[in-house]
Amino acid sequence: MDFPFSRIAGGVGAPKGFLTSAVSCGIKNPDSKRLDLALIYSEKPCSSAGVFTTNRVKAAPVRVSQAHLRKGDLRAIIANSGNANACTGVEGIRHANAMCDAVAKPLKLKRSEIGVASTGVIGLPMPMLRFEPKYDDLIDQLGPKNGSSVAAAIITSDTHAKEIAISFDLGEHRVRLGGCVKGAGMISPSMATMLCFITTDANVPSDSLRKAVLECVEESFNRITIDGDMSTNDTVIVLANGASGMPSIRRNGARCKEFRQALRWLMLELAKAVVRDGERVTKFVTVKVKGARTYLDAKKVAEAVCKSALVKSSWNGGDPNWGRIIHAVGYSRARIREELVDIYIGGKAACLGGLQADTPMDELRQIVANPEFEIVIDLNQGDADYVMYSSDLSPEYVDFNRSEYAYWKQARKDGLV
Repeated sequence: MDFPFSRIAGGVGAPKGFLTSAVSCGIKNPDSKRLDLALIYSEKPCSSAGVFTTNRVKAAPVRVSQAHLRKGDLRAIIANSGNANACTGVEGIRHANAMCDAVAKPLKLKRSEIGVASTGVIGLPMPMLRFEPKYDDLIDQLGPKNGSSVAAAIITSDTHAKEIAISFDLGEHRVRLGGCVKGAGMISPSMATMLCFITTDANVPSDSLRKAVLECVEESFNRITIDGDMSTNDTVIVLANGASGMPSIRRNGARCKEFRQALRWLMLELAKAVVRDGERVTKFVTVKVKGARTYLDAKKVAEAVCKSALVKSSWNGGDPNWGRIIHAVGYSRARIREELVDIYIGGKAACLGGLQADTPMDELRQIVANPEFEIVIDLNQGDADYVMYSSDLSPEYVDFNRSEYAYWKQARKDGLV
């Protein structure tokens, strides 16, 4: 960011006025003790905003949270891992509502003030028999120092929990911004597959928060891809409770712009963390497209390159194969001229004017052997640019995703299928 900030501990629990908790229900495995049900609660009324999957197949919690946000602002979020509650029909809606009701009553809130999110296996009914005995513990354990537990409770194929919290000045007041995210597979723009929850004690009106969240998601979570797949459960929810004591931010004022900058930075850091923790990935690759005629052309090129299985496979093998990159540029449907395309790998020219550059191949191989590197594609046709963050595609990714249905055996024992 362009102004001073400090990293602080606590993730979504770091901002003032937020309480969090997480418990183990054994949702996916009754013998497991890992955390899999989480709650975020603001002691004060909140402004809120959410962005959700654009997949036409939407999970029940997505539909319920969208409906609640249309009615007004949220004040709490309940989330689980282990079961997506997706493609579960009317019963899934009933279960999502039941999760909201279970925390709304003891917190003295309306059902519509609760956001709900789920992640895990698609197509199985929720094992509500595992949730119900744990709701009291979830409420009783609410506290100001459990943010990291929330981050741990929402992960699935992630190798570790991912969270960030910062403090910074907005005018004369010190404010806090904290977030956590889960996601490792089924990651693709519009939106990337994940659950992300962000809290702040800044005083941001609902209309300003909604605008900021939409813009910042476009510049962060919609700029990443791992495998090109989009899920049914993608959810980003942001809560702002004003507990810092600062006056309300004026729309489009200096404080609003500073808050948006901080939110964008936080979301982008979380988005990059998702890519770095992608399922069995070994490379983090930044792809910058510049010199495009339009923003849309630049975006088309970046997405085509970042989603190409051939390109991603070459990255995994440490092969600086610019031919695969330019072929993806060509089929991106952007307006390009082959003889104008330049491609740079780690700052070294790999392709100039659509032809092999003079850079020794060994130098390029050394660059792509690194765990992180940058590719710049200059279309030399205009001033528009676009940046995306991607990964390689490994044989281990295929092996990891060959089967997900061991959970169905447990579901049969529970009488769910």
